Amino acid sequence: MRGSTAYELGLDLILVIGSVLVLAAAPLSEPHWHDLAWFVAASVVIWIAGAALFRPYDREPQRSAVEDGAIAVLMTVPLIALAWIVGPGSGAIAAGLQAIILLPALIAARLGMRAREPRRQDVVIAGDGPLVPATARMLAASQRAVVRAQVDSRDLEKCLRTTPVDEVYVAGGGMQEAIRVCEQLGVAFALPAWILRIEHARPARRHGVGDGYLHFLHVEPTLQLDLKHIADRALAAAALAVLSLPLALVAALIKLDSRGPVFFRQERVGARGRPFRMLKFRSMVTGAEALRAAIEAQNEQSGPVFKIEKDPRVTRIGRILRKYSVDELPQLVNVARGEMSLVGPRPPLSSEVAKYEPWQLRRLSVRPGLTCIWQVAGRNQIEFAEWMLLDLRYIDTWSLRQDLRLLLQTVPAVVAGRGAS
Repeated sequence: MRGSTAYELGLDLILVIGSVLVLAAAPLSEPHWHDLAWFVAASVVIWIAGAALFRPYDREPQRSAVEDGAIAVLMTVPLIALAWIVGPGSGAIAAGLQAIILLPALIAARLGMRAREPRRQDVVIAGDGPLVPATARMLAASQRAVVRAQVDSRDLEKCLRTTPVDEVYVAGGGMQEAIRVCEQLGVAFALPAWILRIEHARPARRHGVGDGYLHFLHVEPTLQLDLKHIADRALAAAALAVLSLPLALVAALIKLDSRGPVFFRQERVGARGRPFRMLKFRSMVTGAEALRAAIEAQNEQSGPVFKIEKDPRVTRIGRILRKYSVDELPQLVNVARGEMSLVGPRPPLSSEVAKYEPWQLRRLSVRPGLTCIWQVAGRNQIEFAEWMLLDLRYIDTWSLRQDLRLLLQTVPAVVAGRGAS
């Protein structure tokens, strides 16, 4: 555990325990010591479990202050429910006091940590000439970014295929080529507001270009996008709670059906090319990845993806899980963590991304999702190129209304098992 993470977790636990002690000291009733000890222990366990699910201490640079505050609220809800059930005196009064005491303190702590330790972007500087080292020095001094690479514009596409970045600083030398690459791949970029770098003097009116660059985005951070990410986390947590017993039953059936682990963890490529471990119920025999080479020639899908309708590696229970997409439900954990969304392009393998055409890489500019247009339009019955175009259409026309419509359309598609294999 990193030092800053341990510090933040310790601070939050102090606030959680302090709120319980304040609640016990309130003139509601006389709590027994063993009841108070149990209350404190349960609160600590709940908070640590929430931290494992929501990952509030991750230094994700694109996560907004609104989403940070929402995570604090979501993690506090079970504590408020606990106070309602076992708190001293009237449950409703105890829960209300817990919310009044704890919520403002935790939100203030989250926002305070953001100000104390700003999140750094991963950036690449493209170009040549004196502006490149000057930009690197400026970014290092500001502590807002980590420069992952400095490349010529002609090498930018190759770099972006292998290096997850949040933004490209185009610092002269083949600027138009660098812009073309960034727009095609869906990567945010910044252009010099003025060519000459001035170390000390500043323009009288800076017009929002304090770092000397104009910044261009493909997916603009808005309140609507914050609401999407908050809804993702809240609905995923609620679904995990509601489906806990059915998920446990599925886990038991998997263990009874074949030898091996219940879950299958696989590295996938997420937003801006960052890898993450995607979670699924295991639907294939153990060692299925190593067996793929023997059946590679039977691939029924075009492009760099691998799909066959009657995959011999799939187990008996796995065939049912895959037909109705039950094997995908553990990805609700990835959604709650902020690695995925409920709606968005499906997360690809790095081996698939390596074979993408440049225009197809733009689908990595947003968080991947559980479902998207492809899932409701026929899934494996759709050719790869059309699938990619559908994902780009989703990105270009995104709205909360469209997300809701796709979620509602996914339910009958999954129940009917359309296009699944």
